[in-house]
Amino acid sequence: MAVVHRAELSPSKLELLAQWLPGCPWFEHAEPIERISAFRFDDPDGEVGLETFIVGSGEMRFHVPLTYRGAPLDGGTLVGTMEHSVLGQRWVYDGPSDPVYVDVMRQAIVTGARDVDMVLDDGTQVPRLDWWATATGSGAEPSAAALGLVVARRLPADCPPNAPTLSASWLGQETPTVLAWLA
Repeated sequence: MAVVHRAELSPSKLELLAQWLPGCPWFEHAEPIERISAFRFDDPDGEVGLETFIVGSGEMRFHVPLTYRGAPLDGGTLVGTMEHSVLGQRWVYDGPSDPVYVDVMRQAIVTGARDVDMVLDDGTQVPRLDWWATATGSGAEPSAAALGLVVARRLPADCPPNAPTLSASWLGQETPTVLAWLA
């Protein structure tokens, strides 16, 4: 279960993405972004927030995994910082540059894990919203966890045949779309 807080964020997650995405080499679209869907996985140590966004810009779709940390990450690709009204300053990183994200996604793919439900900090279950995605690992031999994680950015992605994958479906995209794989 991902614990979420009733909080104000400044800037918002989408505002942060709107500032960062135009500088990414894989983001070649100039139209404003919109959130299409999102999902979360849990850091087993409970220290790093792991949230993935599917965003649209015009007809294009992009996969944007983020991590949220309470302190800077050496060597990570910083998306920006935000002020969280409960947790204080948060450093937001591009997921593939964060070793916690990489480890959690490898394990999700190998074990066939599914994204997590969310609960408020008081234990109240957050109802699953229509726009939330469902993400699931394909399952693989345990030795596959040592392989590299390849994260698709533009969707749909060209995934090698028979690769262990993380796929997601969301409102308007009922057929699972490959977001990442092990290679």
